[in-house]
Amino acid sequence: MMESIKKLREMTGAGMMDVKKALADAGNDEEKAIALLRERGIVKAAKKADREAREGIVRFVVDGNKGAIVEVNSETDFVARNSDFQALVADLAQAALKAGTSDLETFREFQMDSGDTVANTLAAAAGKIGENLVLNRVAFVEGENLAGYVHSNGKIGVLVDLSGGTQEQAKDVALHVAAENPQYLTREEVNADDIEKEREILTNKALAEGKPEQIVEKIVSGQIGKFYQDKVLPEQNFVKDNSVTVGKYLGDAGIRRFVRFEVGAQ
Repeated sequence: MMESIKKLREMTGAGMMDVKKALADAGNDEEKAIALLRERGIVKAAKKADREAREGIVRFVVDGNKGAIVEVNSETDFVARNSDFQALVADLAQAALKAGTSDLETFREFQMDSGDTVANTLAAAAGKIGENLVLNRVAFVEGENLAGYVHSNGKIGVLVDLSGGTQEQAKDVALHVAAENPQYLTREEVNADDIEKEREILTNKALAEGKPEQIVEKIVSGQIGKFYQDKVLPEQNFVKDNSVTVGKYLGDAGIRRFVRFEVGAQ
């Protein structure tokens, strides 16, 4: 009996009394006891589901022309820095690569190598760790020249796909996206209504400051250009060399797509 308790504790990370009770309820059948512990972990996790999970980390995986990135939230930064939690998120990133989906609900039902679904794996981990754990976002990218970057605190992660260029350039752009948080890939993606609202605000501001009406339009056009420069990735000043834009740094290479996850942001 003690040998089975020790074995199951090592396999599941559950406490001695929990393991002892599961074995007793399962008639000393170890496999059934493990199943019971998983089920009870899920029950515990469900009770925690109404607690807010605002901390967490982001992890990515790139394998050739495929990449995946996940954000998993915890209640506390203490858990986010826990090695078991970080290993779990790394496993989920690997699973996301195999699942090949950016749909959260589809990914939750994906069966991991363990034979359990992503949702059940996360719930069991929540029961073991003792905090609400939330799979917040997942993205899968199939591209040409993929690279990823995770900020040192693990709270910002990026995937970038270039057409052409080098791996070094792709990694540099991923770092830039993490640091500068661009909102758009092209000017065309910017909502026209947002630009008109910005133009109206800037026009009214210039007039209120007493600028002559005949030059207000020129002033506003320049400020709208700055708006694009702040928000559109190729037009941003390159973080590693502010004398050039990202677009100029890339030369003939283009940016096909970027994904940026930041814990606590949407």
